[in-house]
Amino acid sequence: MRLTRARQGAAERLLWSRDSRVVARLTEHLPEARVIELADSGWCVIASAEKLTEDLVARVADGTGCGMADVDPSLPLDERYVVALGHAVQVSGLGDRIGMGGTPEIASRKVMSLFFVCKEHHVEFQPIVDLQTMKAHEWECLFRLSPGMGTETIGSVVEAALAAKRPVEFDTFVVDATLTRIAQVVEAGPAGRRTRFGVNFLPASLLAPTFEAEALAEMVRRAGLSPRQIIVECTEQQAIHDVPRLKKQVKALRHLGFGFAIDDAGAGYASFTVIAALEPSIIKIDREIVAGIGNKDAEAKKALVEAFVSFSRRIDAQIVAEGIENRRDLLALQDREVDFGQGYLLGRSAVTPLQPRRIRNVDDLTLVISSVGAWDGGVSPSVASSE
Repeated sequence: MRLTRARQGAAERLLWSRDSRVVARLTEHLPEARVIELADSGWCVIASAEKLTEDLVARVADGTGCGMADVDPSLPLDERYVVALGHAVQVSGLGDRIGMGGTPEIASRKVMSLFFVCKEHHVEFQPIVDLQTMKAHEWECLFRLSPGMGTETIGSVVEAALAAKRPVEFDTFVVDATLTRIAQVVEAGPAGRRTRFGVNFLPASLLAPTFEAEALAEMVRRAGLSPRQIIVECTEQQAIHDVPRLKKQVKALRHLGFGFAIDDAGAGYASFTVIAALEPSIIKIDREIVAGIGNKDAEAKKALVEAFVSFSRRIDAQIVAEGIENRRDLLALQDREVDFGQGYLLGRSAVTPLQPRRIRNVDDLTLVISSVGAWDGGVSPSVASSE
């Protein structure tokens, strides 16, 4: 039996088990407890946190697999037990084995409820590097999940947000946290007001009133930032159903000073047709195209990148190649005059913006620290301005 960390102020506790004998023995000790049968997924026992204790369950369960979690009273009534159940199943270690989650919609709602209550999410920064100077041009902000999310990834949470019809809530949460962290970084370090940061959005969110151009600009200003410091990155997890409306939004965003990037170009929904309609300031080539482009047999990938470069010049956009992981691919991209690059070879993400790795030549890859500055009380390489 496993128990999650006690939650301050919890009055109730929930136990989950697949063994009816454990449930029966518990109710003998706790006749006032509520018991809920979950179809083929076991049972829940809900009782006072004072009475449904770890010691009691250890005696009753006798080694049988189960999980227990506190019920968070701060959550809405229709969510608090779902979240507690998710925690209990997760800590039991049996969730994957039983395939628990009900319908996809119920499973998605459970994931989102857990996402919104976790307090340990954080933001990391990955450098986007000028492939001519090999200096940092800007940073993409990457939202990292709390350990409390278990095996969930940011991709699976995005899918859950879409399935649960909560993409705007998801992006509002992420963008607010990201802008707050950017403001802290700008205030604490030598980056300066002209450094730019990429922030990811789902297409559905960009079409919502919450993120209308003026509303987003006001959100940015409240964080102590300028729209000129922010690049809106439109991710490709869902199709863009209303291109004319999004085109109008992009035009309004750029008028206010925001940059606008189409992410994962060449994959999923980010087609040449959509890119041409939206006229972004930045086109980010999908990592699947970039990977292996330096190989002798990668003529098709090379031709596609050349097409993107030519296309970008015609619409006055810049190209970013994502997922650069080796020097051979880097050289192939430089030969094709790709503007910027991003990937493990150039610099991994970190909780504060760090200078990228500097590649002196094809045989010498070293990490160069250009200067030292204080970040959050520690010492780390300083960031570079986009000047």
